Formats: sequence, C-alpha cells, structure tokens
Amino acid sequence: MAERTLRGARLGGQSFEDERGIEFAARQQVGYKCKSGHEFEVTMSDEAEIPALWECPKCGSEALSTQGVLPEEKNEKPARTHWDMLLERRSEKELEEILKERLELLRGGEIGPAHLHRANAKKRVKAGA
Repeated sequence: MAERTLRGARLGGQSFEDERGIEFAARQQVGYKCKSGHEFEVTMSDEAEIPALWECPKCGSEALSTQGVLPEEKNEKPARTHWDMLLERRSEKELEEILKERLELLRGGEIGPAHLHRANAKKRVKAGA
C-alpha cells in the first residue's frame, strides 16, 4: 500500500492543476448589516436571486441586505383561540343556557368529581337526621 501513495501530497492540500485558461463564473459581492452593527459581504453568482436576509456570521442574528432588497411581508392569519372556535358552533345565548344547566347539575350533585358527591351526601344525611 505504501508504494501506491503519492509522496509529498497531503489530504486537502494543494491542487496540481493550473488555473490558466479557466473562465470563472461572473460573481458579485452582496453586502449585509445586522442589528448589532456587524457588516459583511457574501460572494454570489451574478445570476443568483439576492436574498433580503442572511445570517450574521458573528452573532447569528438576521442581517438585512444593504442593496435595498426588502424581505417579503407574509400575510399571517391570527391564531384561532378556543373561544373563537366555540363561537363558530354556538351563540353566546346558547352558551349561557348550557352553563346555567351544568351549574345546576353540579350544585345538585348529579355531576362532578366523586369527592364532591360524598361531601354532599354526608351533608344530606346530617340534614335529614
């Protein structure tokens, strides 16, 4: 195996190819500035669509392009709450009636946690005796 290795070369080392006659792709430098004041440039192809935001290599926050490219505003729907979804199914008047019925059943001991039923049963027994 030692005979097949290339002497003097190392992994990730220099290329033995010559750069003469090679035409590089057209490039542009795109500047960015983050909220912390860090300014940096990113090399991109001339054909590339320039992103409005880029992660700052120093602090990791979002940096805005200095070339006037603005980020697209996203139309976000407000989050639907449980109350919003409930009002889609029932009116407030219906909800008030249901609440009144359920409170009567709860106070009467017909529904609710078992420990409340036992306490109410003891009170009824004492009141009846």
